[in-house]
Amino acid sequence: MSSTKASADSSGTGLRVALFLEEESGNWHVRRLAEAMRTRGVDVVVTSLPRCAFDTQLASGIDIPGFDGALPDAVFVRSISAGTLEQVTFRLGILHALRESGVRVWNDARAIERCVDKSATTFLLHKAGIPTPRTRTMETQPPAVAYVDEAQRPLIYKPLFGSQGKGLLRVDDAAGLPAAEAADNIYYLQDFVPPSGATFEDWRVIVTRRRVVAAMARRAGTWITNVHQGGAPSPHEPSEEMAQLAGSALAAVGADYGGIDLIRTPDGRLLVLEVNSNPSWRGLQSVSEVNIGEAIAEDFLHAVAEHRCHQPEPRLAAQTQPCLA
Repeated sequence: MSSTKASADSSGTGLRVALFLEEESGNWHVRRLAEAMRTRGVDVVVTSLPRCAFDTQLASGIDIPGFDGALPDAVFVRSISAGTLEQVTFRLGILHALRESGVRVWNDARAIERCVDKSATTFLLHKAGIPTPRTRTMETQPPAVAYVDEAQRPLIYKPLFGSQGKGLLRVDDAAGLPAAEAADNIYYLQDFVPPSGATFEDWRVIVTRRRVVAAMARRAGTWITNVHQGGAPSPHEPSEEMAQLAGSALAAVGADYGGIDLIRTPDGRLLVLEVNSNPSWRGLQSVSEVNIGEAIAEDFLHAVAEHRCHQPEPRLAAQTQPCLA
């Protein structure tokens, strides 16, 4: 094999792709993505970032299981896996190194870093002029208490690195704030958006740089509408406004694909709540006629083809296939 790129498969597209999964979770999403890519002639190696290594004995400097020291043509990041700060930093370092080595990474480390940190996401949305609920993030409890006392309106506390609706708290006064230790001394406080009626509703939109893939409404009797927390999904055809806002939010964080959470205020304004760089779509798939895994895989491979067409140096081994974009 080439020390730079994995050798081409003699059949299909010649592409070799690394698909990084979550070490401790089920592989429902990964199976669908891998099947969709393999149907299109791609050689998919399913592995995880915790199994990778930096190795200066290798010409590439990066050891990914299944590639014998060579590099894949592209990487799809389904998960970086949970771990300590050092472990997560190391895994993001692998993704940064792959990108610097010319490998197309979906989503790359920069986008993941921006989305996993809600404060960074909110800042980038605000900087791009994308409407969001007012949000303030600060260190230590005293400034948080002062902000809650000054606000005198319902707020939502969110763990900075949380997901799937876990750890959310409604804060009506300072007594509702979590203890400093429980919050890791970081307080992300967002204005509470009340419902227009008796039912709480928001929307999840799966979007890539090419298109809106699918969307659903999420409804619940409480303000936490996440499907993992008991929210009921239903099919939804996003309006042009929703589609444009979701696409703009994706661009603001520099992601290739993501799950955009939208909510509408009682006076009709549409706001972006969050951008998820590794969105789950199992609940959405249950109410969607679109094969979401197929659509995401198609857009990923389209991006890889475009990337291959714009490489400044002659392609090696697996790089000799014609442009598909």
